[in-house]
Amino acid sequence: MPADRRPGRRRPLGPGVPAEDGRVTALLHSLALPLTPAETDRLRRHAAAVLLGNWTGAATVPSRTLYPHQWSWDSAFIAIGLRHLSVRRAQRELETLLGAQWGDGRLPHIVFNPAVPRDAYFPSTDFWRSSTAGAAAGAPARTETSGIVQPPVHALAAWLVHQADPAASERRGFLRRAYPRLAAWHDYLTGSRDLGGAGLTANVHPWEPGMDNSPCWDGPLARVEPAPPDSFRRADLVHGDPADRPTDLDYGRYVKLAADYRDRGYADTGHAFAVEDPAANALLIASEYALAEIAAAAGADPAPHWHRADRLTSALVDRLWDAEGGIFRCRDLISGELIDERSVSGLLPLIVPGLPGRVVEGLLATLSGDHFRLGELPLVASYDLKGRSFDPARYWRGPAWFNTAWLIERGLRLHGAEDRADALRAAVLAWAGRSGFAEYVDPFTGKARGTRDFSWTAALALDLAAETSR
Repeated sequence: MPADRRPGRRRPLGPGVPAEDGRVTALLHSLALPLTPAETDRLRRHAAAVLLGNWTGAATVPSRTLYPHQWSWDSAFIAIGLRHLSVRRAQRELETLLGAQWGDGRLPHIVFNPAVPRDAYFPSTDFWRSSTAGAAAGAPARTETSGIVQPPVHALAAWLVHQADPAASERRGFLRRAYPRLAAWHDYLTGSRDLGGAGLTANVHPWEPGMDNSPCWDGPLARVEPAPPDSFRRADLVHGDPADRPTDLDYGRYVKLAADYRDRGYADTGHAFAVEDPAANALLIASEYALAEIAAAAGADPAPHWHRADRLTSALVDRLWDAEGGIFRCRDLISGELIDERSVSGLLPLIVPGLPGRVVEGLLATLSGDHFRLGELPLVASYDLKGRSFDPARYWRGPAWFNTAWLIERGLRLHGAEDRADALRAAVLAWAGRSGFAEYVDPFTGKARGTRDFSWTAALALDLAAETSR
């Protein structure tokens, strides 16, 4: 038995969290006990209030202060929770996003609300200039959006929304209308965005995988000359703690990459940053399986989607699986090398059906091992607890997020790890409620970080609470 597993010995919980006599660990476990029926009812009411408060009439903002527009993968997660409150509103959430789709098939990562002042968020419409700079790529003429994308959770969300009330979905023709748009979205990701030539989709900006300032991007970003500090104003620091947010240097590089993409008319060539991300591709595979179900329900042929899911799964394992590390790695397409960092992105392929058994075993071992410590800590850290760039407060460099926990819970259940899935579900519900539906939490203590009343935290807690009560 390893020394740090001997009876009476406790591993340190992390920077600033002493091992002491186990009282901290006992507290963590007590806070993650299954909720009583009364507690679950209160959680549902609070979660519903968050989603109702963030509803704009056509979509749900992630946060009234920090994120005042519609975000792409946020809306997918939000729809998954909304289906328990109003199937019609969940459908509307996705339909609003799909209505902003570009002619080339891309779903933009932001759909801007024209009623929100430009200076409330940066980069805003005057930076992206989608309707003019993106015209050649088929950007909408009357709806302003960003020009980059986010992970493709949308077909999975649409299928779950449909399943909540198939009869109502059929009456409205929800899947029949959504299917061609979702199919075009996947065609874009596996066509124009197959920059590595092996079938996987690539991300061309750190914001696209959704894990904006992950240490996985430090190496690829180091090649990018940042935009001058006086060329942009960070609205995020007005509402967010600078200790929680990406650094100014990172932001300068984000701005430079986005401006260069815009100035090329959002053409998918000549990128200074290009990576294959395991989480984005895993979500694409899961959504491809969902799209096969949607195709069948909409009267189309599901076979092409089954085949593409199989091809993507093989490519994911062949190109990104690190057997020795027991985790999927990101691949830098400029250097051609795998990136030597462990992040939660490398664990999310657990949601993929049909993974080889050896891969599933490796992922489960890594999740429970020293680098992530599933079951010992509140949720799952966004980055390697032992990593050289770990920071328990700063955005995707260590804090634990509720959407990744929801995905891992789903993956654990898919691959038969029911006990671990049940424990993680209980932890998500406990920490979501106690954190005030925080954007993310300290991975050691569960302390709320980022903004509060965050929509996808409320939505996914609502989803897990509904599953618990069945």
